[in-house]
Parts: sequence; C-alpha cells; structure tokens
Amino acid sequence: MTDWTPYTARARAWFEALRNRICAEFEAIEREAGSDAAFQYTPWQREAVEGGAAGETGGGTRGLIKGRVFEKAGVNISTVHGALARDFAATVNGASAEQPAFSATGISLVAHMANPHVPAVHMNLRFLTTTKAWFGGGADLNPPLPYAEDTAEFHAALKAACDAHGTDYHARFSKWAEDYFYIPHRQCHRGVGGIFYDHLECNDVAAWEANFAFTQTVGEAFLTVYPRLVRRRMGMEFTPDDKRCQLEWRGRYAEFNLVYDRGTAFGLKTGGNIDAILMSLPPEAVWS
Repeated sequence: MTDWTPYTARARAWFEALRNRICAEFEAIEREAGSDAAFQYTPWQREAVEGGAAGETGGGTRGLIKGRVFEKAGVNISTVHGALARDFAATVNGASAEQPAFSATGISLVAHMANPHVPAVHMNLRFLTTTKAWFGGGADLNPPLPYAEDTAEFHAALKAACDAHGTDYHARFSKWAEDYFYIPHRQCHRGVGGIFYDHLECNDVAAWEANFAFTQTVGEAFLTVYPRLVRRRMGMEFTPDDKRCQLEWRGRYAEFNLVYDRGTAFGLKTGGNIDAILMSLPPEAVWS
C-alpha cells in the first residue's frame, strides 16, 4: 500500500501557493477599483472527532476579504487528518467504521460580489486519503444576472483544462456539475454550471501524478478566466431591481450550501472550523 504522506505534502504546498496567487489577484482588482481592501488570515486547529489530541489533527487558514468589488470572498486552505466519526465514515469513499482513518488537503473558494453584474463563483480542489486516495474538485459560475458571453468563456476555459488531460473529462465533469449543483426543492440550478469531479482515484504513483496535473490545470484555468470576468463587469451601473435579484439569488445559493453541499457536510462532520466552513454563505440575502 502506497504511503501517500509525501504526496499529500506536495498537494498541500501547491494548494497554498495557488491560494497566495488568487488572493494577490483579488487584491489587485480591489486596488484597480480604488480600494485598499486586503485579505485577513485566521489560522485554526481541527478538533478531534474520534481519538487524537488537540494539535495532532491538522488545521487550516481562513482568508477573508471584504472590499469594494468583492463584497465577501473567502479563500480557505486546510490539511487535516485523524479518524472520521463512525456513523459518518461509511459515507466516505474507502472508509468504514472499522477503518475510519483519513487525511484531506485542499483549497476552497467562494466569492460574493458587490455588483450584481459580476458573477459569484465557487472553486474547490482537494486530495483525500482513506484506504483509497483520490482527487476531487471543480469550479462553477453563479451569476445573478447571467451574460452568455461570460458563461461561454468560463466553460471554454474549463473545457480546455479538461481536454488537456482526458478526452471524456469535460463531457463527464460538466454533466456532473449540472446534476450536482441542482436544488431539488426549487427545481432549479444554483448557477450556470462548470465542472465537478470526485473520486478521481490514485491506484499508484503514476495515477497520482496524472490526477494532480489535471487538478493543477483546473486551478490555473480558474485563475486565468475568473479575474477577467470580474474586470469586465465590475464597473457597470446597476439598479435597485438588479440588487434585489442578486439578493434573492443568494438565498438560493445559501439553501444549496446548507442542505446539499458535500463540502459543508464533510467539514462539519470532521471537526473543521465552522467560520471557515460557512464562509461560503453570502453576506446578505433575502427570501420573498
């Protein structure tokens, strides 16, 4: 059985470097808008769910910015390990009540924008181990006021990332996003889609390298395309009706994240930092 510890460390280092680059780009956009808003970083330590003393289970850092363009954006990194709660372990790939050990490292990003013409966005990339090892992640665009040009450009960037690593990746992962980011009780999608993938398994080191390379390409594609969309829309005028539309849409976003989102459930079930987990929620929303 492969010891994935050095590979978890490599993934962690890259996720942290990507976090730094994304945060720097978001801060640059704020400066272009005449704001000096900057990310504030809060480290946290995971609490053990089953076994393990404090300080032995990893943690992460919550990065949060509230500015003129980014009304609320969080870019979190975490690396945690230990034992899953026994009633939860059976729901995690490769884990069980008898074998609850796990590790997880990743980056998670959500941006809620001040201007309703600027699309909100979600991006997550992660590497997990139980008795198995796999990558997961993706990115999806969530515009309150969709523009076909922006949607097409976002999808094209992710398709190019997929096509560089698997001829069937985009078809599979865009369909997975369409199915996953759906709100059954509203019978609507929470946004205009993107890609979502999970359980991209690493049966050996060669598979790990290939899946890690794909995950890196997805991260680079996001960093290229999303700031371009923000700069395109952030100076547009908007009306009170536009803002109301945004706030109602944010309510749908909150409903999905609290009821259906796997990452939210995983974080809460594994002793993650509650403020970091719930940073995905919008700063303001309305329900009719």
